[in-house]
Amino acid sequence: MNIMDKKNLPIAFFDSGVGGISVLREAVKLLAPEDFLFFGDSANAPYGTRPREEILRLTLAHAARFYQRGIKALVIACNTATSAAINELRRIYTDIPVIGIEPALKPAALMSLHPTVLVMATPGTVNGNKFHDLLGHYTDRADVIPLGCPGLMEFVENGDTDGPEVTAYLTALLTPYLRQNPIDAIVLGCTHYPFVAPVIRRIAGDAVKIFDGGEGTARELKRRLEQESLLRDSAHHGSVTFENSLPEKIALCKKLLTAGPDA
Repeated sequence: MNIMDKKNLPIAFFDSGVGGISVLREAVKLLAPEDFLFFGDSANAPYGTRPREEILRLTLAHAARFYQRGIKALVIACNTATSAAINELRRIYTDIPVIGIEPALKPAALMSLHPTVLVMATPGTVNGNKFHDLLGHYTDRADVIPLGCPGLMEFVENGDTDGPEVTAYLTALLTPYLRQNPIDAIVLGCTHYPFVAPVIRRIAGDAVKIFDGGEGTARELKRRLEQESLLRDSAHHGSVTFENSLPEKIALCKKLLTAGPDA
């Protein structure tokens, strides 16, 4: 395939459910001429409580299906799937950019002199080797507190981003840490979590800065496309196509893309 034909292929986004739309939103803003194909595996969500081998199998299967259809880049917009599968995906797909996501710990750890940073993530991310490797880079720069959040992504999967139940869950989860520690920053280590960021803000207060990795991932995607001369002509009007292993989730996907709150 020549470079002009490859430029016109879509960029594939993959998530364990609808959370990766928080990353997709940033990419659409930054790369408006591009066509995007988003697939969420809501039928198998949550990935964060599954064994690593199962997450790897599911992620590789979806990536293979994308690749066979024709794509010019693959974004794993899921922290848990990135941790389990990114190295294998990059080994297999050497002819396209493969972009993963990781908790935005670096900007949080460097925001001030030795801040206290609470990292919210799924159990699968918190327990993964990739996450622990990331923590190791910043233990001398910040006090980092990992916080597994089992069940939080399910609220977003069910469309509850600001209701009394998710508010009660987050209040019970965060209050002990906020009372015991002078928290300077909260890192949203799952792509579902930016959709509940306004609730986290109300609980934590304005003095606590909130970080997520979506914008950085979108910038890295643009950088890689530029590097490989794969950006579409700016005159093209880009599109977003949603697919989900639970088709009834597609309406929620569209809603989150257009109306989801920013972190």
